[in-house]
Amino acid sequence: MSSTSIDDLLGSDEERPATVEPRRSGGRIRAVLKFLAVTAAASAVVVAVLRAVGLTVSLEVVVAGVVAVLTVHRVSRALAPPPTRRVGTRLNSGEEPGTWNFGARDALRTAINGWGAPLEWSAGKPERFTSVLLPRLGELADERMRQRHGLTRDSDPVRARALLGEKLWTFLETPPRRTPSPRDLAAIVADLEKI
Repeated sequence: MSSTSIDDLLGSDEERPATVEPRRSGGRIRAVLKFLAVTAAASAVVVAVLRAVGLTVSLEVVVAGVVAVLTVHRVSRALAPPPTRRVGTRLNSGEEPGTWNFGARDALRTAINGWGAPLEWSAGKPERFTSVLLPRLGELADERMRQRHGLTRDSDPVRARALLGEKLWTFLETPPRRTPSPRDLAAIVADLEKI
């Protein structure tokens, strides 16, 4: 039996050719223009409402307030944690038979590379582990079985259960009552690599 690591799973024999795309400043200019347009529109609305109520505030103060609110909104959206999913739901990979979907492969790589923060968040909190990490482990198992055996837990549950083994199948299908220890997680990853 060959030893294949998770990195081997994510790699591909047919890597995309490395192309250097020219930097496009149009996207940045468009974003700045959009920000300025939203700022101007919001400032106009605030000034109109204030004048309708009978208050007079300098235009600079209104514009500064609108810019501050928009900046806080943008920063808070960028720092927001990823949305949580309900237990038992799975993500659709979006792949069609016979096509190579680079977006799905990159999404999986991004999900796996982002395990540090969720591992810290779930320490001692089984509900966080169940909502964040357990689905990722399930996706990893599905991707591994799809690449090596052409099936997933949804497409062929009986064969998937046999490939995963009873211990790993039970772990992925039933939420644990406690957060697994690092030793338990290492054993789970080792089981995944044996698929």
